[in-house]
Amino acid sequence: MGDVLVIGGSVAGTATALALHKAGFAVTLHEAHADAAEDIGAFLTLASNGMRALAQLDAAAAVTVLGFPLTGMRMLDGSGTQRAARPLGEARDPLLRYRCLRRGELNVALQTEAARRGIPIRHGARLVSVEDGPDSVTAHFADGGTATGDLLVGADGLHSTVRRSIAPTVRPVHAGEQVFYGRTADAPGTAPTDLITFVRGASVAFGFTVSPEGETYWFARVAADPRPSRQTAHDTPARMRDRLVTLLREDATPAAGIVEATADDLLLVTDAMELPKGMPWRSARCLLVGDAAHAASPATGQGASMALEDAVVLAKSLRDAPDPGTALTTYESLRRPRVEHNITVSGDISRRTGTRPAAPAPRPGDEDLIRRLEWDGR
Repeated sequence: MGDVLVIGGSVAGTATALALHKAGFAVTLHEAHADAAEDIGAFLTLASNGMRALAQLDAAAAVTVLGFPLTGMRMLDGSGTQRAARPLGEARDPLLRYRCLRRGELNVALQTEAARRGIPIRHGARLVSVEDGPDSVTAHFADGGTATGDLLVGADGLHSTVRRSIAPTVRPVHAGEQVFYGRTADAPGTAPTDLITFVRGASVAFGFTVSPEGETYWFARVAADPRPSRQTAHDTPARMRDRLVTLLREDATPAAGIVEATADDLLLVTDAMELPKGMPWRSARCLLVGDAAHAASPATGQGASMALEDAVVLAKSLRDAPDPGTALTTYESLRRPRVEHNITVSGDISRRTGTRPAAPAPRPGDEDLIRRLEWDGR
């Protein structure tokens, strides 16, 4: 196989470019934004399986300088009483500990690492259509430019343009929740810096952690229908924060005070979305990865980690299989049971508005996957 085009320069796309480059392929990364998209998104947590995938990409060092590790979790009820506590993920291994970090900083770190390795990154390349032929695939961009390769990988997220060329009738569906994200340096009280706290409240699933610098990162999941566009246009951060605080005041926990202390420009609200299981992931020379293929509600906290796994397994499949068709079949057979299990579990949590730790519990394909994550072991 010759040139590979990767569409999308966020976590899934840049990790895929790093993995393909490591496997010996010529790859070019095409990103719609004019820069590394430093300010896009809120924060995320990389789980131990995601950190293992980064290590297989030789990118762990570039990421572990960001954010902070999480080694344990605790669960509070609505009265503020602790009901459970345990280690989080593979807490004993510093390389594989959960890590909390800002999404934009992760994007920048991975793109910087890709550039350092000589991977071409074309910014401002917004895909508008794909021409998928028997001998090559061509990407057409909004600026009139084109790029042609032997394989095109769509890592362009929930509203993927690449997916429209593969499965034009598939649309993301609402997972039953609104999700709030925020961070503040002015939260009342203190908490350990290596611990994430989950709160099972009366009507809100809440979680928070505190950085070594004293900044509190938090999320809240609230059962809700999709917001109409007219409501979205009139919702201000202050109004959304006030609605959330009212719900949180039903409980005797630190949650309401944390949200009240969050400034408007550090608050983000989204609708939880997911993609239907069983949808096509590929056509002749196009393949979807990450959220473009298997977006799940954020309840399990596995979105970025699943995307990082995708990158490693795809690169190894293309490297080791006798031909591209066999490689893509191998990739899909390994990834689909695992990621669709995550869609199911995460969606079930969202629709119950329950709270549970974001842990990579056993999923179909775990044992087989881990063997393939050992990059030097064929």
